[in-house]
Amino acid sequence: MEIIDNIISAFQQTSWLERFSVVCGIIQVVLSKNNKSSNYLFGIMGILSGMYVLFGAKLYAEIALSMYYLVMSIYGWWYWNKHIHNHEQPISYCTKKEWQITAAISLLGFVLLYLILSRITDSDVPVWDAWVSSTAWAGMWLLAKRKIENWILLNISNLFAIPLQIHKDLYLFAALTIFLFIMAILGFIKWKRILDNQKNIQTI
Repeated sequence: MEIIDNIISAFQQTSWLERFSVVCGIIQVVLSKNNKSSNYLFGIMGILSGMYVLFGAKLYAEIALSMYYLVMSIYGWWYWNKHIHNHEQPISYCTKKEWQITAAISLLGFVLLYLILSRITDSDVPVWDAWVSSTAWAGMWLLAKRKIENWILLNISNLFAIPLQIHKDLYLFAALTIFLFIMAILGFIKWKRILDNQKNIQTI
């Protein structure tokens, strides 16, 4: 009950812009789960509004991470719809090379973020924070490429992000991340069904 009360209290104290950013994030995940390229439109709006909020809070490192999300969202929107007549790119599994790129993004991103957080900032959780962000980077890249494994990487990030946010008393964001965790599981199931249907159509 105390956690629920904290979530309600945190929501009441947030600005309308923060709420708008969170709502856009929720809509993006729902649309992404349903294989709609328009998810990126809401993602971009959520990122831009969130960056303004972060700037006001002087969380400049988070702004840099949001800029990465913004670039990947724009790229993902273009990539999903680049076929003639706006046919969407089909969902697929990662190739060996794409797994190598995913591992490189995760590991190199982790090292880079850890060095920045531990040497330049006053972060008290540099390892934890770096891991959450680097796996999210890899997941976003896979999502842009429409690889089904994106849900796995995003949920690895979510799994570590939830206790981190609770540790930082960010109960509203923790509740949102729990929602995102559940939606990522449903997204994987939905994409797997779509992928199986694609294979059945190709064999006919």
